[in-house]
Amino acid sequence: MAVRRRTDVGEGRAAVARALAAEVPEAADLRTACRYLCEELASRAPGRSVEVRVPPYAAVQAIAGPRHTRGTPPAVIETDPVTWLGLATGRVSWEEALASSAVSASGERTDLAPFLPLA
Repeated sequence: MAVRRRTDVGEGRAAVARALAAEVPEAADLRTACRYLCEELASRAPGRSVEVRVPPYAAVQAIAGPRHTRGTPPAVIETDPVTWLGLATGRVSWEEALASSAVSASGERTDLAPFLPLA
């Protein structure tokens, strides 16, 4: 099943570019960029075994494996918007983000390194 995108691809890419170019990204650009990049992850790594959360802007289920349907998912990745932007664009490595505790990852299949960068 194809991932349903809520963010226009062109708008998402433009928001990513603006957010990366800014010293302090505008909230609207950061929101759009995070949503677009989460949708991109879900399209490249389809599935529902891992929930990726970027509060307060985005959350997506991705990665093939057992499907999560109720309650707290068994596999959760959570990070802040600026870290997610860095991870998804290759400016921050998965290992660096984990080591610095900028990312919280618990459960099986929570290594995003094979799927990053996205943009």
